[in-house]
Amino acid sequence: MPVAMDPERFDALVSEALDAIPDEIATLVRNVVVLVEEEPPDDEPGDLLGLYDGVALTERDSSWLPELPDRIFLFRGPLLDMCDDEADLVDEIRITVVHEVAHHFGIDDDRLHELGYA
Repeated sequence: MPVAMDPERFDALVSEALDAIPDEIATLVRNVVVLVEEEPPDDEPGDLLGLYDGVALTERDSSWLPELPDRIFLFRGPLLDMCDDEADLVDEIRITVVHEVAHHFGIDDDRLHELGYA
């Protein structure tokens, strides 16, 4: 059964997950904004929980100049749909935040799966 939750509470859980990122990692995140959207884009799977849209730090060189910030999206609908209760949702948001931040650092899905974040 999907979790019913108002957007403000969901956003607060996302903020808590972001705040839980260790400072030594958070300070390395550069030019990234985190956004909550209701559903993934039409060209993505409907059960997608999050998405990193940007250039990973490992792919940047000294000539790279940011035009806009990289974006991390969390998709509220699929996250609510897959969870049974708020505790489950807290875990899934945390995992999704870590997963998408890891993409910013150039960590691919295979490695994230090995680490338990896929």
